[in-house]
Amino acid sequence: MRTEQMEVGGSEGRPSAPPPTGPPAWDGPPPVLPPPAEDTLAARIRAVRDRMSIRWRLTLTYGAVFFAAGALLLVVMYISISAALYQGFDFSLSLPRGVPADLAAYLDSQTEAVRNSAADRVLNRLFQQSVMAMAGVVILALILGYFVADRALRPVAQMTAAARKLSESNLAHQRIDLKGPHDELKELADTFDAMLTRLNVAFDTQRRFVANASHELRTPLTINRTVLEIALGDPEASADLKALGRTLLEVNARNEKLIEGLLLLARSERELRVRKPVDVREVAQTAVEQVAPFAEENGVTISTELGEAPTTGDPVLLERSVGNLLENAVKYNIPENGKVWLRTGMVEGALVVQVANTGQHVPAYEVNNLFEPFRRLHADRVDSAKGSGLGLSIVRAVVQAHGGNVAAVPRDGGGLVVTIRLPGR
Repeated sequence: MRTEQMEVGGSEGRPSAPPPTGPPAWDGPPPVLPPPAEDTLAARIRAVRDRMSIRWRLTLTYGAVFFAAGALLLVVMYISISAALYQGFDFSLSLPRGVPADLAAYLDSQTEAVRNSAADRVLNRLFQQSVMAMAGVVILALILGYFVADRALRPVAQMTAAARKLSESNLAHQRIDLKGPHDELKELADTFDAMLTRLNVAFDTQRRFVANASHELRTPLTINRTVLEIALGDPEASADLKALGRTLLEVNARNEKLIEGLLLLARSERELRVRKPVDVREVAQTAVEQVAPFAEENGVTISTELGEAPTTGDPVLLERSVGNLLENAVKYNIPENGKVWLRTGMVEGALVVQVANTGQHVPAYEVNNLFEPFRRLHADRVDSAKGSGLGLSIVRAVVQAHGGNVAAVPRDGGGLVVTIRLPGR
């Protein structure tokens, strides 16, 4: 087995990099494009409403309620004052005797006109001042509504902060414990606390199961291996007995590997207990050194192009995930002169690890199924001698626990290109 260092755009004689060439790229499925939005006034209003937070929705609701109540009050007061001005006051002139009737009628009409003009001026002034007062009241209502909404949503913010702080390690004692009257928000907080209690019980049960399974399943297999090795070391053992012992040792080793894979999968699907700075370039180099004897035994060449790739996480789990990808790439390779390419680097602030290999053609519709537990391709579904079918499942669990994602696509000419994307440090 040869481990070669590749360079981008290498010279002749060196193995070519897997497609795409250059620095590692994200080979996941293309993003799903949203349908074209309707360019209408109603659609724009809905878009603005959807982008608006609940705090501002409540604020605008409070402001609209204040405005409607004020407008209604203004209309009622305007009608009442108008009726009082036009009908509540009766102006009349006391004229001396002997005044002509025409002059008396003229003076009465002028008095009525003066009264109506004065009433109109009062109503117009009242309307203008009321509108200005309404504008000030609406602004004040929006300001007060914002603070009222903030106070009303404070328990929700408290629940959100508690949910963000939750982790498997502090789930036992982290609770909202909302104080206040027994209203809908208090009931919601109590329900959330009860759910956290049930989750804590479930995590404790899982931890105990993994610990017990680790002991109960490993111990008998270890005893079986020891007994078989002692029996094989007996010089008086027959050839048939030794052949049977070697077969049983192989079966025992496969069972041990299966149990180790199941326990590692269970550990990977839980929250990370170890988070420290790590360079995936070093992790990948260690994984290559571990897989090198297996690759040499199968006649597979591993070519590496390792760039700096800093992140934060569990180095052991990250090493295991890269190792699983390399082991799978070697197992399912072309029997003669197979090749595996490993690249690491940073792409647009994200850490990318890419493993490509030659091999049989993989249908695109079966690629996603490879990440499910105990799923294999072609004849390996029946003959599981190449592995337990947990390798890619463990990779996906480890990557998701680190806040990343993993995807695979068929490689031109056969094989796979598996790409891991993790947040950079």
